[in-house]
Amino acid sequence: MTVIENQRFDEERALYGKKNLTVKHCQFDGPADGESAFKECENIKVEDTFLNLRYPFWHDHSLQICNAQMTENCRAALWYSDHIVIKDTQMHGIKALRECDDVIIENCDIQSPEFGWMTKNIVMKDTKAVSEYFMMRAQNLRFVNVEFKGKYSFQYMKNAYFENCVFDTKDAFWHSEDVWVRNSVIKGEYLAWYSKGLVLENCKIIGTQPLCYCEGLKLIDCEMIDTDLCFEKSKVNATIVNEVESIKNPLDGIIEVPAVKEIIQDDPTSKGKILIRS
Repeated sequence: MTVIENQRFDEERALYGKKNLTVKHCQFDGPADGESAFKECENIKVEDTFLNLRYPFWHDHSLQICNAQMTENCRAALWYSDHIVIKDTQMHGIKALRECDDVIIENCDIQSPEFGWMTKNIVMKDTKAVSEYFMMRAQNLRFVNVEFKGKYSFQYMKNAYFENCVFDTKDAFWHSEDVWVRNSVIKGEYLAWYSKGLVLENCKIIGTQPLCYCEGLKLIDCEMIDTDLCFEKSKVNATIVNEVESIKNPLDGIIEVPAVKEIIQDDPTSKGKILIRS
């Protein structure tokens, strides 16, 4: 591989179309303010590098990024690319990842609104993220030890697995399909409305009006804290380990719970059963 070290680039399409290239200790910054540094490249490694210009990695194939810094100015950093590994990297530009395929992200710091839209086959581990509309319409996700804070996360996504995660997020998982969350904490309002095939196992769920208008919803040994007006119009089977604030008009299924402060069943079309177990 060709190696480029200790250089500064600021021109338009600085390394356009390059193949089999390693870039180390470089800076993409300067008065020319050029865009699209690595556009349409293949087999690229970027290490210990500062990126302060727009759209650096578009239409790339086989990309490794390690210990890099993408600033707020590095907007829309990775689009339409595939076979990507990103480790120990700061991703602080808006829309940092979109319509990519086969992505591994490990030990990264993400502060990027609209991150991950329509991306497929993404693994994320040991990472912290702050975003809005995070991972919208993404498919085939596997997250382990991820901390997320923001709004409107995981909407319209399909086929996802989450384990040992902490999510502080409003309106998470709306319209999502076939999602399994294990051993995690989910805090926020209006969790997972209109979802299909959502499974929550050994999770802590915190916040008002969760899990309404769901189909195929399943809770396994979950704790629900400050969760009032739960399960409205949902088809649900649930085992809950603590007292719940209130349950309202579940459409179908069985909810097993040790206690409920208030049960609201004032809709004759809602046939869900609530079993109070001692």
